[in-house]
Amino acid sequence: MAAREFLRANWHVVTIAVTAGAIAFAAVFLVSTVPPRTITMATGPEGGGYQELGKRYRALLAEKGVELKLVATAGSVENLALLRDPRSGVDIALVQGGTVGKQPGELESLGTLFYEPLWIFHRGGLQGETLAAFRGRKVSIGPVGGGSHALIVQLLERNNVDQGFAEFLALPPQEAADKLLAGEIDAAAMLASWDAPVVQQLIADEHIALLNMARADAYVALYPFLSKAVVPRGVGDLAKDLPPADVTLFASKASLAVRKDLHPAIQYLLLSTAEQVHSGVTMFNRSGAFPAAESIELPLSNEAVQFYKSGQPFLQNNLPFWMASLVGRLLVLLIPIVAVLYPMMRFLPALYGWMMRRKIARLYGELRFLEDEITGGGAAKTAELMARLDHLESQANQLRMPIAYESLLYLLRNHIGVVRNRLAAGRP
Repeated sequence: MAAREFLRANWHVVTIAVTAGAIAFAAVFLVSTVPPRTITMATGPEGGGYQELGKRYRALLAEKGVELKLVATAGSVENLALLRDPRSGVDIALVQGGTVGKQPGELESLGTLFYEPLWIFHRGGLQGETLAAFRGRKVSIGPVGGGSHALIVQLLERNNVDQGFAEFLALPPQEAADKLLAGEIDAAAMLASWDAPVVQQLIADEHIALLNMARADAYVALYPFLSKAVVPRGVGDLAKDLPPADVTLFASKASLAVRKDLHPAIQYLLLSTAEQVHSGVTMFNRSGAFPAAESIELPLSNEAVQFYKSGQPFLQNNLPFWMASLVGRLLVLLIPIVAVLYPMMRFLPALYGWMMRRKIARLYGELRFLEDEITGGGAAKTAELMARLDHLESQANQLRMPIAYESLLYLLRNHIGVVRNRLAAGRP
């Protein structure tokens, strides 16, 4: 009862407090859900294809007002380790198919981006078209923690090749290429895209050959994350006819992996950027083939699924990134706020009107009791009834009503006067 009386007496204060609370909640919500202005991507070795792609992403994201920090790594395996470690600060990583394993953890994929063939460059003299050609040779298989190293070790084990089979070196791609060109090693194996600078450098050198993988179909059948790829004759250098024949390779697909808690707006921005970077024609895919809604070992995020179904959200497609993010957050807020405030705004005037009328109605009730006593010829004396009527009139005079309700107050005073006249005349 006391709470009801308090609300009646302080309804305007309650309204202001509720509105202020809603505004404060909206402000806190907006601040806490604003997309980050800086994100971090794990790429790959310095000078490698992943590193070059990271630089392209960084330039495009900078145009949208988002800073992308690049972390050079040994490759895909280290990228995954950093991405799984919440203390590393890494939000995004380029990941090679076949390196994730069966425990994706708190990671999701934004789709596949491009093919990464396994290139095996050599200086000639390798016998055969299988990994047995490595026997007794000095071969770079990429740095430990890189996708190339992990895949080649896996394939060597599948071929029952032990560590004494050849001298395997864990060299970064560019260092391996330099040593191969200088004759210090016999072969260099690396997973890289066609556009990688090191691939373009080696495939156009007339002293370097590319190993043909005769059993590529078998590897593709055994490893679902692999695909077959063919390097056409002369594509490296038409004038020198390099390579001098079609070369069959098998290729993995690189994915863009993210942490599950990465802001949805940033995910959409990354997907849009990936479309700009990877949707063109390359050696091994037609236009528009990438990015693709493929989940190789990692599930697609909800944002990625929505993006591949219907493209960019309407706001991000028609407004600058930060404005779209702000408007989107505001719309999320406005729906519940309007749902609460709109009924309140309609209810409060009605409540206020009821409260004003109830003040008058209470005095009318007392006036009716007095009138009943007069009509019923009660035992109360006329002087006592007149005193009570005077008190009632005093209460009516002390009421403070808005102009819209003054007519009710004047009508009450008029009726008090009618009852006073009847009491004074002694009429029943």
